[in-house]
Amino acid sequence: MSNLKEIRSRISSVSSTMKITSAMKMVSAAKLKKAQDRMQNIRPFSTALTNMILNLVPSVNTSEIKLLSSFCKTDRTLLITVSSNRGLCGGFNANIFKKGVTILDKKTELFCIGKKCSEQFVRKGHNVLQTELDILDQPSLHESQKISKKIIDQYLEGRWSKVILIYNQFKNAATQDVVAKQILPISQNINKEQGGVAKNTGRDYIFEPNKESIVNNLMPQQIHTQIFGAILNSIASEHGARMTAMHKATDNANELKQNLKLSYNRQRQAAITNEILEIVAGAEALKNT
Repeated sequence: MSNLKEIRSRISSVSSTMKITSAMKMVSAAKLKKAQDRMQNIRPFSTALTNMILNLVPSVNTSEIKLLSSFCKTDRTLLITVSSNRGLCGGFNANIFKKGVTILDKKTELFCIGKKCSEQFVRKGHNVLQTELDILDQPSLHESQKISKKIIDQYLEGRWSKVILIYNQFKNAATQDVVAKQILPISQNINKEQGGVAKNTGRDYIFEPNKESIVNNLMPQQIHTQIFGAILNSIASEHGARMTAMHKATDNANELKQNLKLSYNRQRQAAITNEILEIVAGAEALKNT
């Protein structure tokens, strides 16, 4: 009977776990919709900004554009990783960490947005330059610009020769692609993958101030937008990954619960059968005496 009591306790424990995973799935589903809307809202601005730069860059003196070239005399790299502050989202954070490890070397510095990847890198003995946590809980362009401005300023001072950004790009609730792209210097980064298409209107415009000044002002905005877009993509991906992980966990818990119930019923039936056999055997023994 003690064994039956243990199985009842496990069934109760699994039922409680199912309630938690089911609730987390519903919460993530609600947050996912809001995160998707934020992510979609930034795309028109990002595309328009990229188009403007694509149309201007071919006609300017690139030597006067600061962010189109490297100022670092040594081959040093800054690696920016965007993960999450919380777990229970499948391989969401592990995939970012694995991608980062393939790029890391002795000349690479780490800038982590999100606690989980930062902790993993520290555990493996890597030096993390800085970790940002709050922006994932309350994402805002203003806070994102503070991060990107600090990175741009140090890049222009010659601290790094290039800056690489790694994040989970949202495809759908069940699929997130790990993306690693170079954001500085910009020359190799402005392309059709960002949704920009250069258009030749056949018109000649007079620019005030000159084109170089305009491009120099637009380039930092491009970096701000890319980092903020990566953060929004990552947040949406995190909710999608957690929703999928909790859905699988609920299904697995339900399957385990059914198996435990089956085992409980079998043992209970066996116990009842043994009691009946003992009673019958006792009755037969009384008859024979």
